[in-house]
Amino acid sequence: MGTKHHTSSDPISDKKRRRVGFSKTDAGIEANECIKIYLVSRKDEVDSPNSFQIEPIDLNQFFGDDGKIYGYQGLKVTVWLSSSSFHAYADISFESTSDGGKGITDLKSSLQNIFAENLVEKKDDFLRTFSSECHYVKSIASSAEALPRTPSNGCSGNSDCHKKEPVDVEVLRVSGIMVGHLYSRLVPLVLLLVDGSNPIDVTDPKWEMYILVQKVQEDSCMKLLGFAAVYRFHRYPDSMRLRLGQILILPPYQRKGYGCILLEVLNNVAISENVYDLTVEEPEDSLQHLKRENLSKKSQPCQCGPPGSIIEDVRRSLKINKKQFLQCWEILVYLRLDPVEKYMENYKTMISNRVKADVIGKESDGAAKRLIDIPTEFDPEMSFAMFKSQGNDANGIEKDDNQTNQEEQLRQLVDERLKQIKSVAEKVAVHQV
Repeated sequence: MGTKHHTSSDPISDKKRRRVGFSKTDAGIEANECIKIYLVSRKDEVDSPNSFQIEPIDLNQFFGDDGKIYGYQGLKVTVWLSSSSFHAYADISFESTSDGGKGITDLKSSLQNIFAENLVEKKDDFLRTFSSECHYVKSIASSAEALPRTPSNGCSGNSDCHKKEPVDVEVLRVSGIMVGHLYSRLVPLVLLLVDGSNPIDVTDPKWEMYILVQKVQEDSCMKLLGFAAVYRFHRYPDSMRLRLGQILILPPYQRKGYGCILLEVLNNVAISENVYDLTVEEPEDSLQHLKRENLSKKSQPCQCGPPGSIIEDVRRSLKINKKQFLQCWEILVYLRLDPVEKYMENYKTMISNRVKADVIGKESDGAAKRLIDIPTEFDPEMSFAMFKSQGNDANGIEKDDNQTNQEEQLRQLVDERLKQIKSVAEKVAVHQV
């Protein structure tokens, strides 16, 4: 990690700055504004203006509560991240430093929170990794299990994989002790590019890594295009489940069909090994959108749902759980609306009921459970009574002050879901023609 300190050549200006500096409060600078990160695969790409710049989700989260860096004037931080060994080097330059009342941010410590031991101190040492560790991915692949691929039946999303599927790539399964070795190198990419993600516990042997690699002909090396972290756990009494915890295609290779290949191989693994299901770990809707609201649990049954036998048949054949299948079912129902305008209001009601059931719980209308605090001498903070109110009868109990806000958030969730359904339906309709 290099540091360059540029001093002023005008001593008079320096005196003036020192004379009035005490009267100014350091407003700081957001990390997103002064840090640039580049993904490079060769030594000659370092310092090149044409190198691939990645766009992190949010760098501010690594720099205090307000996401700002303090104590620097003219600060520029350029991080070079190797896509061969995943080591990183930070080039730090600034005009001057001064404590404007909030201290001077320890940049080295903050960057190590992201890159940890992957951060190399000296630039020359970093440049040498392009030769000394150019076969790192290949060394991981040599002890991994190659997994078969099947022809693609088409992809969702905006990728063009259904037009021309890449043929020069393979998917490998990494397990055991090698998971920790590999994942420790990939943690910075997870922190920078996977929204809301936390590193997995590599000491847990139930984690598996699935890596998508491509052979490089000119130097017989391998490129890592993407990876997925999957957790394998037992389902009583005698089956297994797979949960996809993280998946990432490196930015230079996104929207080229590689993510589709990785997901298809994962699905093939679930089917060939006859696991119970393959699920995707994601934030709960209720936590993501209403996590600070004190919602009463209500009930409203979802309408037009599929028969239970179909849900079980789909789980056995496609290894998707009930929630995933219900989302697919909603899209299938939408595609059968003819004309759409005539039945749209009823369809929207169906989606609204399902969203309410997911977010609020299993009770949305009718009887509702309510809590009332009842202070006692025993423990004033933990004494309460619970009862059910029937229908709209609240028995004189006032409604939650946040109810209006909650209803608005639910409407937003329904609108978002309808947009997703229409977007997927449009893509599916193209393949049906």
